Amino acid sequence: MATLYTNKDSNTRKTWLLMTVFLVLIIALGYALSLYFGDTSILYVAVFISIFMNFAAYWWSDKIALSVSGATPITREQATDLYRTVENLCITAGLPMPRIHIMQADQINAFATGRNPEHAAIAVTTGALRKLNNEELEGVIAHELSHIGNRDILISSVVVVLAGVIAMTADIAMRMTFFGGGRRKSNNGGGGGGIGMIIGLIAIIIAPIAATIIRLAVSRQREYLADTSGVLLTRYPDGLANALEKIRRDSEPFPHTHTATAHLFIGNPLNEDDKDKPSFFAKLFMTHPPLSDRIKRLRETR
Repeated sequence: MATLYTNKDSNTRKTWLLMTVFLVLIIALGYALSLYFGDTSILYVAVFISIFMNFAAYWWSDKIALSVSGATPITREQATDLYRTVENLCITAGLPMPRIHIMQADQINAFATGRNPEHAAIAVTTGALRKLNNEELEGVIAHELSHIGNRDILISSVVVVLAGVIAMTADIAMRMTFFGGGRRKSNNGGGGGGIGMIIGLIAIIIAPIAATIIRLAVSRQREYLADTSGVLLTRYPDGLANALEKIRRDSEPFPHTHTATAHLFIGNPLNEDDKDKPSFFAKLFMTHPPLSDRIKRLRETR
């Protein structure tokens, strides 16, 4: 049976692999563009960006994710019951107390972020605090603490930064080629000629696709594992199952919705994973397993 730390080492290895792939992809894109435009300085810039953003993704991804999601820190005096719930579950899980944040949103949702359990944070919407009872909220918090224990938060937080940078870089590259800089240089005898142009165009087309693949590389199985591990903490499957039922029925919009951070949440804030029977093609691009599947699995553990 899955335990709280089943995938900790695996997720750490996946994170380093992801950062390496990002490093290679950005440098390759920079090299292709340097050939296309006949300007080696583009390659140097790409090398700098790839190294700096890897550093930023590891050390600051939690702050970026919290800021993008509109999460603000909250004190014990402002949310005594929430603090008490998190503390009790942390003691059970053997985890240090994470920082607690609140998101002003009517939608029921929550997420965890950070590079390790000692530097983790949990963010909960005001809608979750208002609409969930104690057992349901406990189930949601246990789920997020399981992400922290499994080190899911590291790879999930890093993806927020790296996938966003790849997409942004590809967009800038496409705008550059739109003005025909590479073609002008090729016609004047500079650059990499026809081969450089082909390589550059292929790289520019593939880059945004790669960003999507990297984001989806955060396995949807992590949600099943966090559900199971969360239940092991609370010993009450119905708490989380009932919370997911409410999330499934909740149609409230999330005011800080962003595709780069959607995979972090316990339920997709874009309301894209609430169909009973999504098509096979739709499942390929879902950041979360269908809520109906997760609920069914939890009901079967009773």
